[in-house]
Amino acid sequence: MSTEPGLYHILIISSLVFFLGIYGFLTRRNMITMLMSAELMLNSANINFVAFNKYLHPENADGIFFSIFIITIAAAEAAVAIAIIIHLYRQIKSIDVNDANNLK
Repeated sequence: MSTEPGLYHILIISSLVFFLGIYGFLTRRNMITMLMSAELMLNSANINFVAFNKYLHPENADGIFFSIFIITIAAAEAAVAIAIIIHLYRQIKSIDVNDANNLK
């Protein structure tokens, strides 16, 4: 009897992480929390890439390369987003989305 989780279990966990990210993104007004929620959604995609790679094509490492690419893009996106958030905080002394909406 194998104790390793199957593809079905991994996809359930990935779906939970994705919907947790959607919930956080839609219900929070803090920009940092919204950024972390977007990162959760990207990480659930990474889980899917690695899981499908392991169970469908274990001889290839395509899913792992896609995950590394997504992690790299997410790191760059987070750096730019944090720089924008810091700039907004210096301008209006708040990181609430509604306050940033008043800058239009």
